[in-house]
Amino acid sequence: MAEYIIDEAREEREIQAKYDELITACRELKPLTEDEEAQILRAYQIAKKAHAGTRRKSGEPYIFHPLAVALIAVKEVGLGPIAVVCALLHDVVEDTEITLDELRMVFGDRVAVIVDGVTKINDVMVMQQTDSKQAENYRKILLSMCNDAYVIFLKLCDRLHNMRTLGSMKDTKKLAIASETSYLYIPLAHRLGLYNIKTELEELVMRYTNPGKYAEIEAKIAATAGTSEKLEKCLMAPVREMLDEEGYQYSLKTRVKSVYSCWKKIENKHVDFDEIFDLYAMRIILKGVPREKEKEECFKVYALISGKFPTNPTRFRDWITHPKNNGYESLQTTVMTPIGRWVEVQIRTERMDTIAEKGMAAHFLYKEAHPEEKIENNPVEEWLQQIRTSLENSDKSALDLVEEFKETLYTKEIYLFTPTGKTIVLPSRSTVLDFAYAIHTALGMHCIGAKVNAKPAAIGYRLHTGDQVQVLTSKKTLPGPEWLEQCQTPRAKEAIKDFLRQQKKEYVDEGKRRLAGYYAQLHVRNNQANFGQLKRFFNQKSDVDLYYDIAVGTITEHQVAECFGKARPTPKLFFLDRYKELFDNETSRMSTEASDLKSHPFLLDKDYENYPTETAPCCKPVPGDQVVGIVQDGKIMVHRTNCREAMDEMANHENHIVRAKWRPGEQLSLLTGIALTAIDKKGLLQEITRSISEELDLNMRAITLEASEGVAKGIIMLYVNDVDSLNGLIDKLKKIDGVEDVHRI
Repeated sequence: MAEYIIDEAREEREIQAKYDELITACRELKPLTEDEEAQILRAYQIAKKAHAGTRRKSGEPYIFHPLAVALIAVKEVGLGPIAVVCALLHDVVEDTEITLDELRMVFGDRVAVIVDGVTKINDVMVMQQTDSKQAENYRKILLSMCNDAYVIFLKLCDRLHNMRTLGSMKDTKKLAIASETSYLYIPLAHRLGLYNIKTELEELVMRYTNPGKYAEIEAKIAATAGTSEKLEKCLMAPVREMLDEEGYQYSLKTRVKSVYSCWKKIENKHVDFDEIFDLYAMRIILKGVPREKEKEECFKVYALISGKFPTNPTRFRDWITHPKNNGYESLQTTVMTPIGRWVEVQIRTERMDTIAEKGMAAHFLYKEAHPEEKIENNPVEEWLQQIRTSLENSDKSALDLVEEFKETLYTKEIYLFTPTGKTIVLPSRSTVLDFAYAIHTALGMHCIGAKVNAKPAAIGYRLHTGDQVQVLTSKKTLPGPEWLEQCQTPRAKEAIKDFLRQQKKEYVDEGKRRLAGYYAQLHVRNNQANFGQLKRFFNQKSDVDLYYDIAVGTITEHQVAECFGKARPTPKLFFLDRYKELFDNETSRMSTEASDLKSHPFLLDKDYENYPTETAPCCKPVPGDQVVGIVQDGKIMVHRTNCREAMDEMANHENHIVRAKWRPGEQLSLLTGIALTAIDKKGLLQEITRSISEELDLNMRAITLEASEGVAKGIIMLYVNDVDSLNGLIDKLKKIDGVEDVHRI
């Protein structure tokens, strides 16, 4: 990266130009009132003065960053004046002497709430339940987002600009920020329907965590140059002719699949680059179509397209009849073009395209512009209410809470029907119990099962799209702890937890009575200090939970005695201890044999040079892979930089990251694995083993190969010296007749 040269006169001109560009973008989005222009100018002046003299790692004046975030908010998300004010001010509380109260006095409560939501927590506020400051920050973002959706929109704008300017950071910081982005911000952008931002973040993360593969796929996409011109002649020109003949007002857009999306398809589907059908896509946007005629007109255009070009029936998607949970609407099909290439075709109206581009932000901004209009089934409000309920009623650690929240972000949906034909939309994998609670809490409380498509089903039966469900109830039935395993929606889980919490409170008096008896027997004082010691010993977060466990016998007198060191010692079974020692020694011996390391194979940061190292079993790095170290239990676990487990750990524990490189010239033989799929044939196993052992002279540890219905699938564990040897093996095996796929695991 070129060295930044400080020139204050030039910088002042650039700052003014950036502000002028921002104001122009705001005016183009919608006319500004005098008060709105004044508020934006005031925010800019305060931010510029507050950040004066401060520079980013790149050397640029810090004010460049808030100006860029504000411009992203306007141009790429479509947010208005309030968001611009908050974007300009989003770092002043965290990085300068300005306080929230001062912002509240100048700009009002809403701006103060949004800026506070975007501001990271201070070190002093850091966590009691977890050692992850990042997780506590994530929780704060989510809670703030529930109060005002602008918080998460601005956090995404902030993160996008930080990722665009990550080049000046040190390597460990790049990996930490990229991992955070992958961990939470990309799933949030997906759930909010901000697909352009999601796609760019995915690309940027891959550049820093998997640069070699990124460059390889980028080169392959570049090699297809010229295809767009061919598609213009054989696809877009005929489509324009058909639409013109039918009198449609429209626009056509094309796109090439992103590098990350190609890589994901190659990894998940185990296909070659040439087998990616939707590398190119065309979007047809119909203009001036009344809301009530949108579906009809989109299907008419689909009929024109499918009548002209062969379609792939397995790739038709109707997101108009059943929109996605973020409001996305479109018809999608894939057609075969005369040049022999599949192209995805999306058909939508201008309104649908706005929602597709801006996602939930479009719904939110419409509500802001039309506060008097009541919007039924607003996806923003419904989703935020679900998050609010889940976060406010949870006693989980920040880390567990964020993990649980993340799981909901990519969840697909199923469409179910009541006996009267009403549609109920639930996450995939939902059960009869989820369905009952979705209709009404009282129905869920007394649910004993259902008739699914007229057949009886238990409360834990997993439902599928198209099922018609009639809930069966009994007044004698009430929720129990086991019900939490029979459902998955936050609404059902929180309703059950509320009931169980209320039920536990009824046991408090009995728990207090029993505990007083235990204290008397053990000659322990019944005071708050000893009660606090009990809570810590049994890892209980609330008084009610502790009293409940004592009342029902989960916590016994003997366990209470152990807490205060008054328990009688239990006799030890020495032969079992001896057996365990022998077992541990054997396990240790096998582990050493498997790793086959005779020297320290990594160069680490100097503070960690004497730490023992291990290659992570989850990603099995070999020399040539880009790696990173993670501090864990007094040793350094070395992962590939794009390992999902490593990225999650870096996203939550930045202080655990250690720079690591392979020691040059070190000759190592490390265990790794490959998966193989082939047409089953006589002699297949011999060909595979000959290629590995004789032709490439590699040492196999284990091989499994199973055949079913003419297809053989296997896993081979073997020792390799470096990533080039591994890639050479994969290429060699792919050339065996009948082998369909070989990939690293």
